[in-house]
Amino acid sequence: MKRILFCLPLILIIAVAKSQDIKKDSTLKLKEIVIKGYYSPQPLLRSVSAVNLIDTNLIQNQQNSSLVNTLNTIPGVRMEERSPGSYRLSLRGSLLRSPFGIRNIKIYIDDFPLTDAGGNTYLNAMDISAIGSMEVYKGPEASIFGASTGGALLINRPNLDQNSISAAVTAGSYGLFHQSAEIRHRFKNYSFSFNEGTITSDGYRQNSALKRNYFQTFHKLDYSAKGKLKAFIFYSDLNYQTPGGLTASQLEQDPKLARPQTATLPGAITQKAAIYNKTIFAGLSNTYQLNSHFKHVISLFSTYTDFKNPFITNYEKRYETTFGLRTFLAYTQPINNSKLDVQLGLESASTNSEIRNFDNNAGEAGAMQASDELKANQNFAFLKLNLDLNQKLLIELSSSVNFFNYQYESFFPISIAAQKRNFKAQFMPKLAASYLLSSELSLRASVGKGYSAPTIAEVRSSDNNINNNLQAEYGWNYELGLRYHSTNNRLYLNGNLFSYNLEDAIVRRLNQNDTEYFINAGGTKQTGIELEAAIWILQNNTSWLKGLQWRSNFTYSHFRFNDFINGNSNYSGNKLTGVPEKVWLNSLEFQFSHELFLFAQHNYTSTIPLNDANTVFANQYHLVELKAGTRKIRVKTAKLGVFIGVNNLFDQKYSLGNDLNAANGRYFNPAAGRNFYAGITAKL
Repeated sequence: MKRILFCLPLILIIAVAKSQDIKKDSTLKLKEIVIKGYYSPQPLLRSVSAVNLIDTNLIQNQQNSSLVNTLNTIPGVRMEERSPGSYRLSLRGSLLRSPFGIRNIKIYIDDFPLTDAGGNTYLNAMDISAIGSMEVYKGPEASIFGASTGGALLINRPNLDQNSISAAVTAGSYGLFHQSAEIRHRFKNYSFSFNEGTITSDGYRQNSALKRNYFQTFHKLDYSAKGKLKAFIFYSDLNYQTPGGLTASQLEQDPKLARPQTATLPGAITQKAAIYNKTIFAGLSNTYQLNSHFKHVISLFSTYTDFKNPFITNYEKRYETTFGLRTFLAYTQPINNSKLDVQLGLESASTNSEIRNFDNNAGEAGAMQASDELKANQNFAFLKLNLDLNQKLLIELSSSVNFFNYQYESFFPISIAAQKRNFKAQFMPKLAASYLLSSELSLRASVGKGYSAPTIAEVRSSDNNINNNLQAEYGWNYELGLRYHSTNNRLYLNGNLFSYNLEDAIVRRLNQNDTEYFINAGGTKQTGIELEAAIWILQNNTSWLKGLQWRSNFTYSHFRFNDFINGNSNYSGNKLTGVPEKVWLNSLEFQFSHELFLFAQHNYTSTIPLNDANTVFANQYHLVELKAGTRKIRVKTAKLGVFIGVNNLFDQKYSLGNDLNAANGRYFNPAAGRNFYAGITAKL
């Protein structure tokens, strides 16, 4: 019965779409959905990858102070925020490797990798107002993104060709205040943009306040008919408090509590537990069309991060510097009704991390506990070949060869001379194909290898030890997919079926004093189904209801441990920790006359195992969000927008991010109950 209920929205959508086919005359043809890829634009219908596009419409329907709701609209994606600003992200996987932050996923901003050579990404450093669109690639994409077992996220900047000045202000419950402003301008062959954003929040729980100041500038110079130069810089000053996990009894007592003290350890408030992150990122890229067949792209990038983390047991100070280069040569050759595209390139990055740990004396650094320096080097060469036969069959044959090593040197409490650990070079092939069964329907299949070396944060975790026994995880992913896109672009359907067998999966463990370490599990078997549908039930109608769109996404994750024995415990066959088996999301967008809109969204998430033994589960929950307003109030040359919204309409009790395998039962990070926000936008 439950399966029927989950499939019912998709059946209804198809039925409504078919009934609307006779009314094509009343529908304006919408633009075909095109993904950028990495300098390989192609219609989404023909893509060989499990890719989803998050466009400006999807972003503006969600609350504009966080990326969580936006990314969670994608099947197979789970983003968490244990407290405001504390992002975690998984693509078809678990968060076993990520107590906080984002690991095992490659993230790019236009031409530039945001992920450092050590495998970490500070996505929470960015302000959502600076994002134009996003492309989410699920599963191994070794062809051009290098080593990862999770996937990749491409962030695209807004188009700079339109001159504009815009600003937005949002205020809401628990002291939320978010403001942003942007200017874009083009002078003949030169265009630029400046963005700034500030967000503050008191948070729902004790010791969960957030503050971030963000500045970004982007410049593009078309210096010739064949060449263009781009420069990108951002600076982020982020700090957020970390309330810590609660036990089940503490959760029942008061969900707003920060982690209280115990007989042996102080609490989060006493220790002023928080994250302080100042990051500056800079990138410069040049694209040159050598002739009608060859194009060359080269990008240089650098990052500096000043990171401080007063925690319960220590005060960590980390200084990270990254330098890198990415370059490739692209070749295009039409062959009768077919086309050959080839990319040959390399990416090289190096991240140096100076890590110091001190006693935490109520938020002040005390006596030194440990001092180490680590340097990660991540290099890979890639080859990608796309052969488009008669605009029907698209074949991708690609591979990358990955090289990773890290160097480490210890200064305190024991001096250890500089040493180096090399990982074996890894060949990561991918073979994929997409075939147009008709002009509206495509079938795709792929097989690819995923590989991910341990990150620096896992090699040198909060127990202050350098773990040279940690191995890389790897596995093969097999996938089938089906896409349908109606010729009038009113109906879109997509289904993915995949099986991913991961070996030496990296999982997190906690000591009794809450310091962490990582081990290799025997492996995991990850089989899943992802279904999504979008239908314009009404579009460009002439009545008071101008448009009505229904979206429905369903994810089924049958993820299990395989041959996982830890000490005397055998977890083989258990559900993968932190992964809900079912997630079902539905939304309705109403577009009324006079540019009024109403957006409603429902998210069902099933129970989540919180430890590897599967003895503790987070309860299932239903989240309902509403947003209403108008986007186009014209005042002379200005266009104004006004909106109001409510999150968690039915006041569900849940955690938007749990502490997995937590020591002493401190699993739960309660999320806010029913809360409200309102805002205004202006654009010239």
